[in-house]
Amino acid sequence: MKIKKFNMHESGLNHFFGPLEARIMEIVWASKSITIKEMQSILNQENPISFNAVMTVMSRLQEKGLLKRTTTGKGRNRVTSFEAVLSKEQFLAEQTKAVTHGLIEEFGGLVVNHMIDALDDVDPELISKLERKINEMKSRKQS
Repeated sequence: MKIKKFNMHESGLNHFFGPLEARIMEIVWASKSITIKEMQSILNQENPISFNAVMTVMSRLQEKGLLKRTTTGKGRNRVTSFEAVLSKEQFLAEQTKAVTHGLIEEFGGLVVNHMIDALDDVDPELISKLERKINEMKSRKQS
């Protein structure tokens, strides 16, 4: 699943989602499985929101392939719940990889140079991990 838009001037999940979508995804990831009514109840504690607004956003997240819908029971006993297709970690790994590849494809060396410059501000363990990865890549290419 590929997010079509990256919001450069936002932070966290809002890079990939609107504010309500991001909040819903956070709650789904924390809950594992949740109904629209349960979601609306949680969101209502933060800001008043209609059941229909929550249902619309959750349905759109399902259409985008981010949520999976499961319905059990019949008639008045029918319960529809939603769960995330990917864990938050899997989602972020997939999306940041897509963004990185897109930037490198589009801007090549410029992006790589900026990433290298940004290493001045990161944890030394991340630099060690990068060195190991580069050495692995070099040894594969020499084989």
